[in-house]
Amino acid sequence: MKNVKLNVEDKNRLIQMAWQDRTTFDGIKKEFNLTENQVKNLMRELICPQAYKRWRKRVQGRVTKHEKKVEFKPIRFKGPW
Repeated sequence: MKNVKLNVEDKNRLIQMAWQDRTTFDGIKKEFNLTENQVKNLMRELICPQAYKRWRKRVQGRVTKHEKKVEFKPIRFKGPW
């Protein structure tokens, strides 16, 4: 993908955040300055095709991936560490 320079740790963190239901695309934008479409394109490159299809099916239309639609207001991404 053009103009996106992420190191291995950032790529892994991006994948984790994208898979988590309660991490919104807005939260990812705050962390990495990537739009929803850029996240989708990066996920297509970073994970295998079958995993990408599962992920897209999972997040498509999911209310929790959009900050304006959720009832809770996430403060920041909190990973498993």
